[in-house]
Amino acid sequence: MKKVIFLSLCLFLFPLNIHALSAEKAIVMDLNSGRVLYDLNSHDERLIASITKIMTCLVTIMYSNLDKVVVVDEDVLAAYGSSVYLEVGEEIKLRDLLYGLMLRSGNDAAVAIANTVAGSMDNFVYLMNEYAATIGMKNTHFVNAHGLDSNGIGNISSAYDMALLTKVAMQNKTFREIFGTKSYTAKSNLKTYNWEGKNKLFGMYKYTTGGKTGYTNAAKRTLVTTASRDHKDLVIVTLNDGNDFNDHKELYETYFAKYDAILALDKNNFTVDDTYYKNLEFYIKNDYYALVTKEEASSLKIDITLYKYPSVADNIKIGEAKVMLKDTLLHKESIYAKNVSSKSSTKSKKSFWQKLFGWLKW
Repeated sequence: MKKVIFLSLCLFLFPLNIHALSAEKAIVMDLNSGRVLYDLNSHDERLIASITKIMTCLVTIMYSNLDKVVVVDEDVLAAYGSSVYLEVGEEIKLRDLLYGLMLRSGNDAAVAIANTVAGSMDNFVYLMNEYAATIGMKNTHFVNAHGLDSNGIGNISSAYDMALLTKVAMQNKTFREIFGTKSYTAKSNLKTYNWEGKNKLFGMYKYTTGGKTGYTNAAKRTLVTTASRDHKDLVIVTLNDGNDFNDHKELYETYFAKYDAILALDKNNFTVDDTYYKNLEFYIKNDYYALVTKEEASSLKIDITLYKYPSVADNIKIGEAKVMLKDTLLHKESIYAKNVSSKSSTKSKKSFWQKLFGWLKW
């Protein structure tokens, strides 16, 4: 009894800093390797609301010219919920609609985008599902480009699939720019728009690099965000989370502290121990930082594979460097080659005029 009273007194005087995650489903993923660092029912399917628009944005970037001028048709009148308030007959660039889609979650923008890119919502949804299958989103099915649901029917996905989608999308420069924008001004033939983003994490956590919010009565609050700190790049997805922004901040702080970023591949100091090729200089184009705990660091290794060719042209891909954590592949980087002998021999050869001017100078 005395022990119980003593422990209770300690907890009262020195409360533990324990944060209970409010999400029904959640994931923390390394954006570079795709490694899952935290998992809470991340493969379970659920309605996802407006984080759907991550796929809408990426598909649009992939399949259309963003400088195309969109003429808004009457289909936007059927859109409800979040809106950028487009008018029928209004003319606006597709690129500007993407900012309205992502910053203000405009459902009318989603309708106009789908019709412009694919001719109809059904055709656009086909592109969304096709691409989802291509990148391995196994628990995802889209029925529209905006994320609205009705009677429990809407876009279904999982926290893992949405993290995977975001990982792929963040490799696209245009997507990264839109996803990471806090405010944007757009002009149509009728008016000027000034859009402020709904991602509150930008103001709460300085390492935030992007995000997309979502909400419907059935899906509840859904949120995808990304953040980067000291060569650590993470994506967090929470589904049905009433405290989502605080949860994301807490998870970032926890997992940035837990993992170290180790420079596993250094493009400025890359060498290959090889005896097959005598006069080649090997190089890679990118650095790679591996996210590992202190205990895991000793299990990192680099596996080098070189293709054997009878002759090699300069700057040809000649192999791969694989960053492994025990038996788990974290990253693959292409290896290229240059002929050192041809470079040195070119430098040593002098033209007739070089020889003549050298002799006259003497």
